[in-house]
Amino acid sequence: MPDTLDVAARTKPAALKEHTLLPEFSSPGVRFEKRPAKTPDGALVAGLSNAWITLDNAKEFNSYTTEMVKGVILAFRAASAARDVVAVVFTGAGDRAFCTGGNTREYAEYYAGNPQEYRQYMRLFNDMVSAILCCDKPVVCRVNGMRIGGGQEIGMACDFTIAQDLARFGQAGPKHGSAPVGGATDFLPLLIGAERAMEAGTLCEPWSAHKAYRLGLISDIAPALKVDGEFVANPLVVTDRYCDEWGRIVHGEGKEGAALAEGKAFLARGRIDLSRLDDKIEALCAKLLLTFPECLTKTFEELRKPKIDAWNRNKENSRAWLALNMMTEAHAGFRAFNEGPREAREIDFVALRRSLAEGAPWTEELIESLVPKGGEGR
Repeated sequence: MPDTLDVAARTKPAALKEHTLLPEFSSPGVRFEKRPAKTPDGALVAGLSNAWITLDNAKEFNSYTTEMVKGVILAFRAASAARDVVAVVFTGAGDRAFCTGGNTREYAEYYAGNPQEYRQYMRLFNDMVSAILCCDKPVVCRVNGMRIGGGQEIGMACDFTIAQDLARFGQAGPKHGSAPVGGATDFLPLLIGAERAMEAGTLCEPWSAHKAYRLGLISDIAPALKVDGEFVANPLVVTDRYCDEWGRIVHGEGKEGAALAEGKAFLARGRIDLSRLDDKIEALCAKLLLTFPECLTKTFEELRKPKIDAWNRNKENSRAWLALNMMTEAHAGFRAFNEGPREAREIDFVALRRSLAEGAPWTEELIESLVPKGGEGR
């Protein structure tokens, strides 16, 4: 039987066309690399790879700047067009965060009060989400830490999510001067149902990886905490004797505080090791390798349609609203997060509601009165 690689070499065109926008690119804050594909038994596959796209801004919890958004778009275009790429892994640097959304320092210092500029930025953001949703390769979100706000939204645009079990998931919009209309209001009802989506989007209370897995927000979880050389489950949600059947710390009789303190003490004894997470990522990519490529592509293109349909219906009017909101609530919210002390990065919501109830206009004086004082920024 003829060697398949020899057959391919003899039959391919003399010079293949280049379909990427930029065949070679570098972007501050975004890493693009190809790693050899592996079979399920761990053997390297010559000539095939998986593309890893990494948000590389760990000191700011991998929040994306304007330049990073451009880099993500170009990286997904490159991965999509690469003939040798089987799957795309989208992740963040370090072990504290996949992504916490847009860079609030840049938001507060440049975009706040400049709706015309933020509207241009949101064109780039929309293109980033669309680049993920329309990638010609399956996309796996490797959640190495927090996935919050816009980070949650770009994560939900991916096809699969595997998380380390110390990760936290959630939205931040109504707490920090925005609305989660960069994908969350489109994707959450599809993934977890209308009422859970309402809870996540409006209350902005973070969920553990275990809760996210139970509700169907993510595909799988992997232990990441090693204590005395052994992997253990997240001690804040699943191992304490005061937890209920869902792994939540129960209330009453002072047990919650005791359980939390005990869990934190146990957590402090360990170190983070993401090797189990990477094993699960490689295992999923290996399963995707062993499929007919065009049949796989057609399948995930069809399965993406509910997300894409919801996204395309809403992205342009959401872009316009978000831009105008930079004159009012976002102006106050992002400044509060950027300028407030670490323990108080939200505005005085009661004072704002009272002022609006009395008919106060949105002025610089009102915004200044709402922003907490005494912080040193992010």
